[in-house]
Amino acid sequence: MPPDALGQSVGFAPGQEVLIWIREQVFAEGGAIHNPDHAHLIDADLAVLWADGGFTSKMRTVIGTAEEVAFRCNAWQRGRQEQQMAQWFGRVPSFLITLDGQFARQCSDAEWCALVEHELYHLAHKRDDFGAPMFTKDGKPKIAIRGHDVEEFVGVVRRYGIGSQDSHLARLVRAGSTAPEVSRVSLAGACGTCLLKAA
Repeated sequence: MPPDALGQSVGFAPGQEVLIWIREQVFAEGGAIHNPDHAHLIDADLAVLWADGGFTSKMRTVIGTAEEVAFRCNAWQRGRQEQQMAQWFGRVPSFLITLDGQFARQCSDAEWCALVEHELYHLAHKRDDFGAPMFTKDGKPKIAIRGHDVEEFVGVVRRYGIGSQDSHLARLVRAGSTAPEVSRVSLAGACGTCLLKAA
């Protein structure tokens, strides 16, 4: 859960405990909701930040973001931003996930896990022009921001279908028509409160 001060005296707060939970429950092979799709992030320089509420962009409410930390500004602006990052995290991280603290306080375990993994999926293992994974000089995976697997309008799908059977949209439809890989019981064990209260 986000800190109590969030929304009272501060608008943003570091979420180190969220990153610890991600590493223990999602990245680690023995984690309750382990996902090997995120293996390239195990050693990535990530940080998590709480925000006091979401915002609206392109007529949608945003409750989470994943971004590469980059400062495209003058020296003073950059210095201020780097100082703020260092105060929050002790360093300037390479990648930052920001999460809506108000959403986290009221969402279900499944909604929370889906949000966190959605943002993790934006941090992809970078590929070269031939589709091969890329690595840094020291052998670590290169990370890049990627867009959504599928972005289409319901009306287009309703009127014209899902396209070819190997399209991203067709794969999403097939995934949605099977049982989920992570059961609600597993989510409750990893996240803690909402489903246990309902039981």
